[in-house]
Amino acid sequence: MTEESHSNVAAPAAPATTAAVELRDVRMTFGGKVVHNGVNLSVRDGEIMTLVGGSGQGKTVLLKEIIGLLLPDSGEVFVHGREVTRMNSFELQEVRREVAMVFQGSALFDSMTVADNVAYGVLERNPDMPADRWMKIVSEKLGLVDMPGTEALMPAELSGGMKKRVALARALALEPKIILYDEPTTGLDPANVRRISALIVKTRQMLGVTSIMVTHDLQAVEAVTDRLAMLDQGRIIAVGTWKEMEACRIPRVCQFLAGEVED
Repeated sequence: MTEESHSNVAAPAAPATTAAVELRDVRMTFGGKVVHNGVNLSVRDGEIMTLVGGSGQGKTVLLKEIIGLLLPDSGEVFVHGREVTRMNSFELQEVRREVAMVFQGSALFDSMTVADNVAYGVLERNPDMPADRWMKIVSEKLGLVDMPGTEALMPAELSGGMKKRVALARALALEPKIILYDEPTTGLDPANVRRISALIVKTRQMLGVTSIMVTHDLQAVEAVTDRLAMLDQGRIIAVGTWKEMEACRIPRVCQFLAGEVED
């Protein structure tokens, strides 16, 4: 009998075609190591899904597969019913208009102001947009992440938490339907963890976006997630709400929630 059959957490089900994101039997070898060995996951439209698991389990690789930055060796990845794994570069660009990624290190351009960083993706898509229009977008998105009036600042003048919020504002400026977060609270103090967690919930409430977050921060997971999925040994071994995960009997899940799995 498998570990999954002992748990009251639902085993990964066959993805539904109406899901925002689906992965079907995704397999990936990266750097000579098997990272994904049959990943199945369905993320509902509008939910906040958190991916957890030990270090090196392929959580960030999975995000990159969703957005088409990496292609799996086999299996299928769908975004709103469209198969990413079979797309050409033009079709991938269309998908990326709907999916934004907030990178772990914020990935701000040091030589650009906050305003220019937030507007970067917008102007890449619309280089002829009038300045008053893109500045209005910048102002709106900075206000949404509680950073009004910071347009003229440089990244070097920002704290770690402020950089995370600027990165989120930049993602929101693209008006995505899905946001992928790679370790959004890493390196932050508890107050800023709470602030970023609240902003993730706020963007869902106000904009209806689907959020997929990779994190090892259990405080953030419990605060924001609708469901979490644990990736271990190349597979999703459990999916459920926080309470369902706490009640499960899969040893690896219990160890992770107890802080006994290194990440």
